[in-house]
Amino acid sequence: MSFNFVERTPLQLSMLSILGCLGVSAAYAADVKSTFQPKAVASTTVEASPSPASAKACVGLDSNADRLACYDALFKTPIDTNNMLAAQAAAPLAPEKKSTPETLPEKIQEKVGNVFSLDAGPIDPTVSLLDKRWELSEKAKLGTWNIRGYKPVYLLPVFWTSKKNEFPSSPNPNNTVTQDQNLKSLESKFQLSLKTKAWENIFGNNGDLWLGYTQSSRWQVFNGEESRPFRETNYEPEASLMFRTNYRVFGLDGRLLGVTLNHQSNGRSDPLSRSWNRVIFNVGFERDNFALMLRPWIRIEEAAKDDNNPDIEDYVGRGDLTAFYRWKQNDFSLMLRHSLKDGDKSHGAVQFDWAFPITGKLRGNFQLFNGYGESLIDYNHRATYVGLGVSLLDWF
Repeated sequence: MSFNFVERTPLQLSMLSILGCLGVSAAYAADVKSTFQPKAVASTTVEASPSPASAKACVGLDSNADRLACYDALFKTPIDTNNMLAAQAAAPLAPEKKSTPETLPEKIQEKVGNVFSLDAGPIDPTVSLLDKRWELSEKAKLGTWNIRGYKPVYLLPVFWTSKKNEFPSSPNPNNTVTQDQNLKSLESKFQLSLKTKAWENIFGNNGDLWLGYTQSSRWQVFNGEESRPFRETNYEPEASLMFRTNYRVFGLDGRLLGVTLNHQSNGRSDPLSRSWNRVIFNVGFERDNFALMLRPWIRIEEAAKDDNNPDIEDYVGRGDLTAFYRWKQNDFSLMLRHSLKDGDKSHGAVQFDWAFPITGKLRGNFQLFNGYGESLIDYNHRATYVGLGVSLLDWF
């Protein structure tokens, strides 16, 4: 009996081992089946599959892909897409990082943008006077080579002076008239002025190059004795580089800063020839229906023998200030200029213009001037001038 017992013991142990393995495999299979049994997916959560009962459930899988999927299902956290989208929507947007300028043109553009974009009220193209005149804001820009009005355009059939300049003179002896001009105190005056933009947004989104031309004539239309000559015509071409600014000072919005290269002459030969060249700086302010332009300038010197009017700055001045105000349908402007000198060199001028409605689009124009330099030939001649006529185009 003992022999038989000893003989059966290994066999019984082997059978028990096999049955145990089969039991474990069945348990593994049951776990895996329960793990990968398909379930309904909630609308708010995206899950690869339900979590397995334990890691042991993944051990018995023969396929590497199935075993990896089992581990993913066990250890990965479900993703709640609704909560994720809500969190992303609630999170503040991070400001865009501006690239650091590397090249010289990029650095210049950045500097210009910083200098001419200081904080103040935004420019409203429908209200801003200077924006309408110079297309400063991005919304107001109309591109290049469009012909636009520049300075006022008017016709004054009646233009009277209190003192005729019969003998125009100059410190240059070649430009002093010795023969009587036989002029009349009453004449006519008209002015044409146009400009166009040749280059837009030179520095980033700022800086425009404008080309302008102004021509004003004094016509002795009532002087039949002298065949009604044009007494004086001034030609004024110029090029201006204008920048948009945005700051506030003394309750006014600084909107414009620019520099102009200006030539002015009367196109005549000696001794009646008059001309000069200037670099003019422009600073523009505005508020509502009021605008102010400050223009100091520097004369470009000429050789003494070629200078028709060497002392013109002491009479016409070294800068001017023009104020504009619109009230209902009336436009008022006042120009002041001075030599910025004292004593015998203290000279200047003032000009007042009023453009008023007559009927429909027809507008009248009244002009009053007192001082030196109403025209180039009269740069050192002081007189009062009064004109009346029609306004075709005003400053703004």
